[in-house]
Amino acid sequence: MAKTYKLYVGGKFPRSESGRVYPVTDARGEFVANAAHASRKDLRDAVVAARKAFGGWSSATAYNRGQVLYRVAEVMEGRREQFAAEVAASEGVPIAAARSIVDTAIDRWVWYAGWTDKIATVLGAANPVAGPYFSFTVPEPTGVVGVLAPQASSLLGLVSVVAPVLATGSTAVVVSSAERPLPAITLSEVLATSDVPGGVVNVLTGRASELGSWLAGHADVDALDPTGADVEARVELARSAAGTVKRVLTVPDAEPDWTTAPDIARLRRYLEAKTVWHPLGV
Repeated sequence: MAKTYKLYVGGKFPRSESGRVYPVTDARGEFVANAAHASRKDLRDAVVAARKAFGGWSSATAYNRGQVLYRVAEVMEGRREQFAAEVAASEGVPIAAARSIVDTAIDRWVWYAGWTDKIATVLGAANPVAGPYFSFTVPEPTGVVGVLAPQASSLLGLVSVVAPVLATGSTAVVVSSAERPLPAITLSEVLATSDVPGGVVNVLTGRASELGSWLAGHADVDALDPTGADVEARVELARSAAGTVKRVLTVPDAEPDWTTAPDIARLRRYLEAKTVWHPLGV
């Protein structure tokens, strides 16, 4: 029996309100399943869920967020073979290579989990000022981030763009790879069965060319990662995002090699600097 997968919004798995689905095929063109085709209404619901979850997630302790991300990695490890089979089918790579990709994706979660309680120390500062004041700068999460996931790297690329959003305390609305959505759908099941609060990550299946413009123009989205959009479309996305003074990440024209060891650049992009002045003395 052919499966029909649903969206992941607010910690639940709803059907698209439009009722639309589209066929998903493997690398050889053979039918695998149907995936929900998210609509504009689904995207709005996902943004509402992400905004609702932002307060609790951003105010959680850095240690707590790190433990939650570690738990995601543990649950992924328990479903390693399923992820490997889906990556192999989606990307057309041998199963041994797919297992290596899955292992790297799990390690990537762990790497970002380890940064949650170190960000403030590395990116914050006690500022030298002249006067009877104590001045310090602390990084704070940006808010709701729209993520157009990589189109080619269905799992490792996806984890590489979503994990830093969560590690900084922001929440995410993710549009998965259109042609290779199954690893993203399975990841949403992992998120639902781990300790990630509902709404912190929302996963929509559909086409970035359709959903991206709505995400860029949504007034309650604070930042946009256009990695999965066509190079030609990114100019229009940036123009649309400018209407709401939205932060748009600068990304390479071609998908990078996601197996390369990450740095803290993506963490830095999802943080705002808050500087506090406090008087000293009597």
